[in-house]
Amino acid sequence: MSPASPIPAYLIDRFNGWKRVKFEDSKAWYARLMEDGQRPRTMLISCCDSRLDTVAMFGAEPGDLFVVRNVANLVPPYAPDQDHHGTSAAVEYAVTALHVAHILIVGHSKCGGVQACHDMCSGAAPELDESTSFVGRWMDILRPGYERVKDKHWDRDDALRELEHEAVRTSLMNLASFPFVQDALDAGRLTLHGAWIDIAGGEMHTLSEDGVFTAN
Repeated sequence: MSPASPIPAYLIDRFNGWKRVKFEDSKAWYARLMEDGQRPRTMLISCCDSRLDTVAMFGAEPGDLFVVRNVANLVPPYAPDQDHHGTSAAVEYAVTALHVAHILIVGHSKCGGVQACHDMCSGAAPELDESTSFVGRWMDILRPGYERVKDKHWDRDDALRELEHEAVRTSLMNLASFPFVQDALDAGRLTLHGAWIDIAGGEMHTLSEDGVFTAN
């Protein structure tokens, strides 16, 4: 027997509202997308935090962006170990099959995943160090980043913001460890980008080539 229960009514109502308004107005475009396939120019890797709607923020329409959302917008290092690698699989598909021209990593303010990494690495959340913690093992990706920035700030808010920035830098460094990503970079077919969004302030800070975030 399937463990699935009926979809909540409010979600069905929202879907029907979308179909009546947006789908009906763009029915021919959706049919074309299905017939011709997707050709997004950009892969967007952002956090799964429900407060961060990057698709809306960048004004994307269906077919514009190839989107991956995960905890703390992290890309793991290249590890062809036959384990389950959802984000790595998406990167491979985006680069080798869709031939995206850009990959953009987007971090954000008050990231719960980054806070979990900070607390785990500082000893404040020992439960995340347990081998059974999915969150902890995922946030191990950012542990080297924590070590790089842990002594920069004493104020907790500043330390967390710095680690949010470091999550973007870490993901970009890890992206470059994928051979097919590096090949595309070397050939000039792909560029990598980083950004951090202050949700409350509605501001985007972009990452420069020297590793500094500046407001746009």
